[in-house]
Parts: sequence; structure tokens; C-alpha cells
Amino acid sequence: MSTVTGGGLEGLAGLASALGDVYHIGLRVPDIDVAEAELSASMGLQWASPLHIDMKPWLPGEGYKEFELTLTESVEGPIHIELSHGTPGSIWDHNFGVGLHHFGVWVEDVGATVEGLVREGWTIEMAAKPPEEGYGHFAYIRSPSGIVFEPVSAASKEKHERWWSGGSFA
Repeated sequence: MSTVTGGGLEGLAGLASALGDVYHIGLRVPDIDVAEAELSASMGLQWASPLHIDMKPWLPGEGYKEFELTLTESVEGPIHIELSHGTPGSIWDHNFGVGLHHFGVWVEDVGATVEGLVREGWTIEMAAKPPEEGYGHFAYIRSPSGIVFEPVSAASKEKHERWWSGGSFA
């Protein structure tokens, strides 16, 4: 078991190292601008340019569904704060609860990570692609106790670093 010492988010950098490197804590919020302002004032955080994304993820038993998602992440790390707001009915819908939503981690193989957790009793909530396509570059998977984990392909790390530095996410 890991022990977190010291102040700030830096102490969380080793969290979940058996599953991947934690790089963000995802918060579901009703208003991105308000949440940014609150966390900037209280924690001194600065933010990457908000992304407005037309998502078409795969959901078990439903197939592909379309959602709109707005998100941003703090530029400070190594653990970034992600603020997300999505279409009603989506996994990012703040009506399902505001606050902590998930932990995002870099992994080398999203498919292998998801399959391993499914064998341990975790449930797939959503993924970029269906299982036969290896789940794509990210997935949301829920532990038996209800904790949501987002394995993200380490191949997209460079895109994130560019975005956090003020560049494009493309």
C-alpha cells in the first residue's frame, strides 16, 4: 500500500502505479467557467483552453452514442485537475453528481488494462471503441466498490503536454 506524504497534489503522483501513472483527477461540474474561477482563486490553478468535443463513444449494450463534452485541465501537474461538463444523460452529466468523477492514468495498452480489470470484477462504463477494437485510446471502468478509473493511452501524452503548454490539442 502506498503512503501519501507532504502537501499538494504532488504526493499523489505514485497513486495506482500498478494500474498506470495517475495524471488527472476528473471532476464533473455544472459550469466549467465557474469551476475554473473558483479553483483558480482558491488553489492558484491555471487552465488549458477548454475543448468542446462531439463525442461518439461506445457503451456496453448500447453501441455508439453521441454526446457533447466540454472539458479543460489545469496546466499544473504532475496530477492535473480535469473539469468536465457533458450532455444530459452522458457519463459527464453533472445531474448524476457534481465533484469527483474519476482518476485518469496513462497506460501502455488500454485494451489489456480494461480486460484485466474486467477479470477482477470491474464493469466497463464506456470506451472510445468496442472490445473487438481494443477499446480505443481511453475507457471508463468502474470498480466493484464504485470507483471510476480512466485508462488513457500513453501515446496521447504528447498531445496533452502540448495542450497544457498553451498549444493545440489536435
